Amino acid sequence: MNITDVKVFLRESNQLKAFVNMVIDDAFIIRNIKVIEGDNGLFVAMPSRRVSSGEYRDIAHPINTDARNMIESVIIEKYKEVLQGALATANEGSEKPKEVIKEALSSDDEGSEKPEEVIQEVISSDDEDSEKPTE
Repeated sequence: MNITDVKVFLRESNQLKAFVNMVIDDAFIIRNIKVIEGDNGLFVAMPSRRVSSGEYRDIAHPINTDARNMIESVIIEKYKEVLQGALATANEGSEKPKEVIKEALSSDDEGSEKPEEVIQEVISSDDEDSEKPTE
């Protein structure tokens, strides 16, 4: 099994960090995979639906540990790459970093600050710059 494409759609939420679409062998797509920030860091939740009993059941999921680990590592690596790209674009001095980040969030690196805190700092600093009087 080869994961041939991964598309990440960042979200601005406390726990839900992104939705992901993944293509396997250029032949099969799985949509609505979630990247979630849990108590122990990022993890991948496969698409699910609510059944009549009220519990959620995965629609599609790996059936062994090796497949799960491969899928999770590829998705989290791509998520971090897309998030870093959004932050880098905002920090390159683009005219409107706030719009760049919000666009990226609508379509984690482990460290002292969580990604959403970094994004909020960029957005806040952009707002402060626009409010300063020009001399």
